[in-house]
Amino acid sequence: MSDSNFEEVYRMYFKDVFLYMRALCHDENISEEIAQETFVKALKNINRFDGTKDIRAWLFTIAKNTYFTYCRKKNIPLDDVPESAVTDVILTERMENEEQAMLIHKLLHEMKEPYKEVFNLRVFGELSFEKIGVIFGKSSGWARVTYYRAKNKIIEKLEES
Repeated sequence: MSDSNFEEVYRMYFKDVFLYMRALCHDENISEEIAQETFVKALKNINRFDGTKDIRAWLFTIAKNTYFTYCRKKNIPLDDVPESAVTDVILTERMENEEQAMLIHKLLHEMKEPYKEVFNLRVFGELSFEKIGVIFGKSSGWARVTYYRAKNKIIEKLEES
């Protein structure tokens, strides 16, 4: 892969890697740092990418491993990584697969309100819990709980299938 092609990969996927990290660690600065480090590592190891898989999935794997290394260096026990972050990672990885993404969208379509809309606003609209709460005339806590319940329902259904 040439340098210009790698620059295109960076432009196309930096935001995805950053959002993936933000879902995992919930910290903008750490997410930015890990995303940048991910692309440095990817460039150094581009010869290992054989092209048989989606490059975004490869980048996500590098990002996840980089984050776990960061946690170990900062003495953050991986047990302290919130369960919600782990389920966010599971969902993100499943969304990488077109068939799994279609199944998730189907499950969302069948989901009852307000779960469906809150999940969509959070994941696809990238809205904060505070903004979602305002939309519904509820608190940010209500939005957070509703989102996590929706996410857990999706994960339960995915595990059943």
